[in-house]
Amino acid sequence: MASAPIIDLHSHSRASDGQHPVEEVAALAASAGVGVWALTDHDTVAGIAEAAAAAARRGVRLVPGIELSTFIDRREIHVLGHFVDPESPAVRDFQALLEEKRRVRMGEIVQKLAEVGVAVHPDDIEKHSGGKLLGRPHVARALMDRGYVSTVKEAFDLWLGEGKPAYVGRFRLEARDAVALVRGAGGTATIAHPGLSRIERGDLARLRDWGLAGVEVSHPEQNPSVREKYRALAAELGLVPTAGSDFHGDVVAPGRRFGDCSMTPEELAALEARRP
Repeated sequence: MASAPIIDLHSHSRASDGQHPVEEVAALAASAGVGVWALTDHDTVAGIAEAAAAAARRGVRLVPGIELSTFIDRREIHVLGHFVDPESPAVRDFQALLEEKRRVRMGEIVQKLAEVGVAVHPDDIEKHSGGKLLGRPHVARALMDRGYVSTVKEAFDLWLGEGKPAYVGRFRLEARDAVALVRGAGGTATIAHPGLSRIERGDLARLRDWGLAGVEVSHPEQNPSVREKYRALAAELGLVPTAGSDFHGDVVAPGRRFGDCSMTPEELAALEARRP
């Protein structure tokens, strides 16, 4: 009897901070046996149309998604949106707002780098974004091109990380607003890697009351005891347990591979049934 297809609801492409273009991410997912794949780039749906075409060519079902960087009680957490309509007014308005705020932020980062003798041009940064939303990883790759650093991590350690000379804080989206945004786009909201974000029962209960539908129980960096903790909390709070590899590519996030995490078709159906 054929094994069930892998269901992976968390991955990234070069549209945000992933290593690979969308087409390559789709190919890697399919070759690993993924039958249901969500592209969830950080704060953007720019790769969804390409992902849909790439998935269709390979007989893979695409779940259109996004990963939103949000805050709850001044702590950063990440909210995954699944089944979102990338053309919805809610998403379009958010993308326009974020693009403007990120461009202003990139200008401030370039200026701060110049003040410490590190010269990088905005065009150098934009070529790494593929015309998509700009982020610090794109600055880091521009710095690598210029020979200032040899890795993305080094760029963050020297200049771009919090507290470093060229750090500029980003736009803060509150978790309650992130859940509302996902639901406004016709999607379901899930907490990503709760163990890494130190999410506790009280956080999940509040988020559920705001419309949260699920919690990512299975993630490569959550050990079995952590997974069991969140599976139990999901059952107690009426949330759907989900799974995702959080794939970025080996250069960006070693050890996160397609095929390492999956969920059942019944869990996927339960999550989809929570769409507003």
